[in-house]
Amino acid sequence: MEAQPLISRLALSLIRAPCYNLDTMADRSMSDELSEDTVSRALTTEWLGRPYLYTAAIDSTNDRLKRMAADPAVASGTVLLADYQSSGRGRMQRRWEAPPGTSLLFSVLLRPGWLARQATWLTMLAGMAVAESIESVTGLLTRLKWPNDVVIAHEAGIDHDIQWRKVCGLLLDVALAPDGRVESAILGVGLNVNIAKDALPDASTPPTSLLIAVGRPISRLPLLVDLLGRLEYHYQAAMSVRSPAVAWAERLVTIGQAVQVTAVGSAEVLNGIAESVDEWGQLLVRDESGALHAIAAGDVTLRRH
Repeated sequence: MEAQPLISRLALSLIRAPCYNLDTMADRSMSDELSEDTVSRALTTEWLGRPYLYTAAIDSTNDRLKRMAADPAVASGTVLLADYQSSGRGRMQRRWEAPPGTSLLFSVLLRPGWLARQATWLTMLAGMAVAESIESVTGLLTRLKWPNDVVIAHEAGIDHDIQWRKVCGLLLDVALAPDGRVESAILGVGLNVNIAKDALPDASTPPTSLLIAVGRPISRLPLLVDLLGRLEYHYQAAMSVRSPAVAWAERLVTIGQAVQVTAVGSAEVLNGIAESVDEWGQLLVRDESGALHAIAAGDVTLRRH
């Protein structure tokens, strides 16, 4: 049976996050200190980032928080941030590097208790939170690239098409309970804030940073506070069974584009048009023969028609 596009089937309302007034943080707006005391006093959240844990250097915030999550006493909403990760990683075990003090590198522990297939909602709502926060703080046009990249608009090419550059990657580690529900989920965020061009990490999508895009350093404290506030908002909406899928899909630059896809666990390359996504975030790609493929995970490259 042929898969149907999500947008034409679902009648879900667009989730609109509240706008956070960063002027209330003017007395520390240029601060770059992300210590536990500084961030905890600045947070506007009810429970996310409470507790907030900081370390100057670590192997991987995702790995460390995953070990901590084995203890059920460690609360949902715990945030662990490091100024440097020696073994940071992205999807498919790719290495993620950033010079100390230049980025927002943190992980969030969540315990939603959802069915396993709903875990993809966490990547969706995190992508929306990051994109909204970047737009709020910098004014940059920000979108999402399937499945877990946050991209910002670069200069237009000779054909006037917008060129997109990766500014943030997301990583989700999920542990399932014996009943198949999500016992814990570690959501990792790696946002390039003040990385110079010659220090950018490698990425399948050409990378950039907010510093490069805006032309000046961006204070990380108000950006982090704004981001965590939006993440809490979207998560609580999802906990009320409001799927983030429609709002997430509307930010995807992948939809309607000619793409080349390499699915996880397959050496076969699929060429086609990315038509839509389904409720669980699978990318629906129609190949040249007209067949529709549902891709759960893989690498996607945008290509010219």
